[in-house]
Amino acid sequence: MRIPFVKMHGCANDYIYIDCLKTTIDNPNELAKIMSPRHFSVGSDGLVLICPSDVADFKMRMFNLDGSEGKMCGNAIRCVGKYVYDSGYTTSTELSIETLSGIKYLSLHVVNGKVQTVSVKMGQAKLNKEDIPVVSNTDTVISQTVSIAEGIYTITCVSMGNPHCITYVEDVKRLDLEKLGPKFEFDPMFPERVNTEFIHVIDRTTLDMRVWERGSGETWACGTGACAATVSSVLNGYCDYDAPITIHLLGGDLKITVDHDLNVLMEGPATKVYEGVYEYEC
Repeated sequence: MRIPFVKMHGCANDYIYIDCLKTTIDNPNELAKIMSPRHFSVGSDGLVLICPSDVADFKMRMFNLDGSEGKMCGNAIRCVGKYVYDSGYTTSTELSIETLSGIKYLSLHVVNGKVQTVSVKMGQAKLNKEDIPVVSNTDTVISQTVSIAEGIYTITCVSMGNPHCITYVEDVKRLDLEKLGPKFEFDPMFPERVNTEFIHVIDRTTLDMRVWERGSGETWACGTGACAATVSSVLNGYCDYDAPITIHLLGGDLKITVDHDLNVLMEGPATKVYEGVYEYEC
């Protein structure tokens, strides 16, 4: 079976995109596991299907390296917007995209007929422990001290449609994330595992971030993680409401704005790398 695909990335958070407006994929969980490994296959942080939708302009499904289906990916959804516009599926620069965490609304910024950057209304961040979920004696986990990975950390937990745990460190560059990340991801206090953002506060408008994503490991960027980290930083007094915050990630920068109701706006690039055909032996 020959499967056409497009490789795209948002701040180096790279995914394999399959156009399911033209074709049908019955085994995306398996494909994610066999197409994503670097050196042995196409190589990516996971797989994204671009599908028709009954409730929005288009639908996005995303799968992690381990084949598990994620609810939302902020970097991937920007690339979906670029793909459908650049491919001629729409002429509108205002789009709605169905995801497992609800419908998201995109504004496409076009230069010379191609989408360069995308703004995404990511919706309202959730703080209740049931929405994340996180095991806690309190209704929310904000600046709470816990013991994880044989260390003491102060964490804030946020849902952006997927679970995030944010903690603040002096130097993100020196972290042994290969060792530390899985300890957070699989800690019993996170019954559905968790994405973990390690943040160094540079100033009130700038954050340095590394991220460990559940099911994928360390990635060079995480859009929902950057949103969650900004929400956490506003709640903890490091940053201000209604002010664009620049998040420095390994793969590039995102700009995040959080209002007083915890509605989140994300803006960042979307880049096409190449097209290809994967020969799948089914």
